[in-house]
Amino acid sequence: MQITKEDKSVLLTYSRTNPFPGRVIKNVNLNRLGSKKETRHIELSLEGSGLSYNPGDALGIVPSNDPELVAALLEEMQWDEDTIVTINKQGETLPLKDALTNSFEITLLSKKVLQQAAELTDNEELKNLVLVENAHKLKEYADGRDLLDMLWDFGPWKASAREIVSLLRKMPPRLYSIASSIAAHPGEVHLTIGAVRYTAHGRNHKGVCSVQVAERVQEGDTLPVFIQPNKHFRLPEDHDQDIIMVGPGTGIAPFRSFIEERALNKSTGRNWLFFGDQYSASDFLYQDELEKYHQLGVLTKLDTAFSRDTEKKVYVQDKMEENSKELYEWLENGAIFYVCGDKAHMAKDVHNMLLQIIEKEGDRTAEEAETYLNDLKKQGRYKRDVY
Repeated sequence: MQITKEDKSVLLTYSRTNPFPGRVIKNVNLNRLGSKKETRHIELSLEGSGLSYNPGDALGIVPSNDPELVAALLEEMQWDEDTIVTINKQGETLPLKDALTNSFEITLLSKKVLQQAAELTDNEELKNLVLVENAHKLKEYADGRDLLDMLWDFGPWKASAREIVSLLRKMPPRLYSIASSIAAHPGEVHLTIGAVRYTAHGRNHKGVCSVQVAERVQEGDTLPVFIQPNKHFRLPEDHDQDIIMVGPGTGIAPFRSFIEERALNKSTGRNWLFFGDQYSASDFLYQDELEKYHQLGVLTKLDTAFSRDTEKKVYVQDKMEENSKELYEWLENGAIFYVCGDKAHMAKDVHNMLLQIIEKEGDRTAEEAETYLNDLKKQGRYKRDVY
């Protein structure tokens, strides 16, 4: 019996190395008029994939680079887009334009790329920058710059397109917290993705995957996807257990899946959500859904912090402080505390506020509060999904 190409794809398990072409069912901007942000709500079909997931898991997307950036690279280096280049250790090849679009990371610069590139030019500035004693300067240079910046700054290059491409790392997939319960949306997976755009070193830069879905992915298109389990960020098996969720901005994603799942399971445990963003009028993501769940009693408590609505900026950790007595009571009652979102600032501020609340409401010393929080971690009752 001859196996067709279609049969083969069904026989294969979809995974990171063999992603499933998920069809985009819906792609809308959650932010309203006047917002300084663009947050996409994306719904993908998993029909026919055999893929499933749990609340707390992530979806991996294998993205493509911005065609404008690829065109700028080809123009800057006067490269022929049809030049055949090797894309992996197995010796597979692609035309240069396709390789730069789909196979390689071109928006980030690593120390390794800069060090190896220094051997392909006579530029003294780059040769100096990669010296061991200039490690700090090298790190500073790489921050916010990409391959095009490097090629602009340190020519002329005595290297072919093949040699430059051989320095680049494989395009890594981007992981996003899943924003849906598969029980509530059979055969679908939903995501909440904030479009990343910024200006650095005189150029506009775009997040590879986030701006791809914001600008170039239409309903009906497909994206290569796979499930990335996250066993450390799960709902409790005990439906009676209380949960506290802190997820400002796109950090709301896994908690939307948690709330949907608990609503469907008719869990009796209480659910408390802290959500924050800039303006309530334009940045209250999933407002109608969350308020409905609050009215129905699925969300026992919903506390919001919109930092730009008031003269004094208010954040989720300030709302935690306002509710410190009750929050501590929930912890004492066995609640699990979840945090999702920005690692650099928010998660640290929330962590420090949690320590303050434990110290104050539990009448403990700073060291005793640390011990209490470490005990919560050991019990699996302090869970973080930060990025």
